[in-house]
Amino acid sequence: MTSDEVRDGVSLTNLDQPLFDGAGASKRDLVDYLDAVSDRAVAALRDRPLSVIRVRAGQDPFMQKNVPKYAPPFVRTVTVWAESSKREVSYALCDDRPTLLWFANQRAVEYHPALMRAGEPGHQTHLVLDLDPPEGDAFGMAVRAAHLVRQALSDAGLAGAVKTSGAKGVHVFVPLAAADIWDVAAATRAVAARAERLDPALATTAFIREDRGGKVFLDSTRAGGATVVAAYSPRVRPGVPVSFPVAWDDLDRVSPSDFTVHTAAGLLGDGDPWTELMPEPQELPSDLVEEGHTIPIARVQAMHEGKRRARARRT
Repeated sequence: MTSDEVRDGVSLTNLDQPLFDGAGASKRDLVDYLDAVSDRAVAALRDRPLSVIRVRAGQDPFMQKNVPKYAPPFVRTVTVWAESSKREVSYALCDDRPTLLWFANQRAVEYHPALMRAGEPGHQTHLVLDLDPPEGDAFGMAVRAAHLVRQALSDAGLAGAVKTSGAKGVHVFVPLAAADIWDVAAATRAVAARAERLDPALATTAFIREDRGGKVFLDSTRAGGATVVAAYSPRVRPGVPVSFPVAWDDLDRVSPSDFTVHTAAGLLGDGDPWTELMPEPQELPSDLVEEGHTIPIARVQAMHEGKRRARARRT
């Protein structure tokens, strides 16, 4: 059934269709949720090159970076050179409610903004640690690892905010004053290494999955051109959970399933906890940056190690 509506000048169609297999939600549920949190969601997305994960009936979810040619004129864009693919990519900037509604109507479920603002490619605005627990019901392990990261940050004179990833993990964000992206990447590696040293039985910085030994992976690679799912973004998972800000003192008492497109908006009231819980921007300590520059880049190290192991297997 097609149920057409118009909100803020945006035509919305097929609202009563299932969102995706196993979602337990309709397209209307997605649209209504994003509309209800539009002010907070746009605040997290504004002026940042945006990639989205969309769903279509009969297809696997797919990430969209380039804005399609049929996008309406009110969708602002920015062109960014992609070094990995050696081409220019035209990204959307989700700066207002109509743009968010248009994406929702395109069945864009997940919203992954850049860590840099448009026009400021050399300035990363946050240091980010993505804490990925092992398979299974291991969110509690991610929470314990988040407290390790908080302690490592505090020992360095830094403070951050925390949110559920909307999947099984936790994201820690530290807002930064003007900082070079390479220094941010280095500092991120150093924070991860310091947190690992606090409890090496729980946490690991091993990039290769088979080397993690059932521990929480402290992913320090969210830097430079990387993206991280935004606060308030739904995820393409059963029940359509939402990446949701949590006060540090409440982190031990929540579960990812507490926050879904059905429940999250009602938990917010009139507030915007992601903004309210976020500390003021901070300078990176020089010793943290210096330590980080001595730590190999995880992806590069893993690539070389993978090649070495492949050669060993062949011989």
